[in-house]
Amino acid sequence: MKTNHTVRGLQYAVAYLGALVSLYPIFLMLTSSLKTNIQILKNPMSLPTSISFAAYSKLVHQIPFFTYFWNSLVVSVVSVVLILLFGVMASFYIARYPFRWNGALFFFFLLGMMIPIKLGIVPLFLLMKKLSMLNSIWSLVSVYTAIGMPLAILILTGFFRTLPKELEEAARIDGASDFGVMWHVLLPLIRPAIGTVMIMNFIMAWNDFFFPLIFIQDDTMKTIPVGMLSLFGQYSTDLSMLFAGLTLASVPMMVIFFLASKQFMEGMTAGAVK
Repeated sequence: MKTNHTVRGLQYAVAYLGALVSLYPIFLMLTSSLKTNIQILKNPMSLPTSISFAAYSKLVHQIPFFTYFWNSLVVSVVSVVLILLFGVMASFYIARYPFRWNGALFFFFLLGMMIPIKLGIVPLFLLMKKLSMLNSIWSLVSVYTAIGMPLAILILTGFFRTLPKELEEAARIDGASDFGVMWHVLLPLIRPAIGTVMIMNFIMAWNDFFFPLIFIQDDTMKTIPVGMLSLFGQYSTDLSMLFAGLTLASVPMMVIFFLASKQFMEGMTAGAVK
């Protein structure tokens, strides 16, 4: 009995240590945003001697940060919604309707994970130019949706295939349509997969630097990763403003993570009870 308590105590200690190591960079980023640039350069690991929100005020007034923030939010949310919408429908069709080319269609979607999209950046840029989508958030939304679809279909199809056919048959006996079966019966049971797809694709779209740098030149259309470049000077960088921007930019990712994590746990509990 004493051995079990010792092992459990060690497990808790390791868990707390891992949480501390994971959260410390966030804590350091937050405290650095409350210090002056001189304090950061003199002692970057210390706590602020006095709390100052001057960096946040300078950030808002010197660059259009909230414009960048809004652009990133719109691009990320719309991309995730489209990925979930098309991914759920395609995965439901592949997983629940056996037909001759079922495996080939599934493999076709998985090819998107095997071929790096950045290798085709030149023809992709020319395509966006021909479609008049340069300097538009829709160029980013279309690319992120295409990037996120293969992994979403892989995850969602696997979850759909694990659900028993009896649930679907019972719903059809009660008069449910194909959409009703998917929306009311099967979709609530794959919330863990939806939460996973949501987290992964939101973080991918929110943090991406490459495609906004290529497709967006207009300052009013830039997202946070590209817009924050203006804080880096040739000879000096205002680190306090940089950390303030990073702190504000990390808030949506934390919110979406906690919301999706809650859905993940609720989905696991509901699936276990049923």
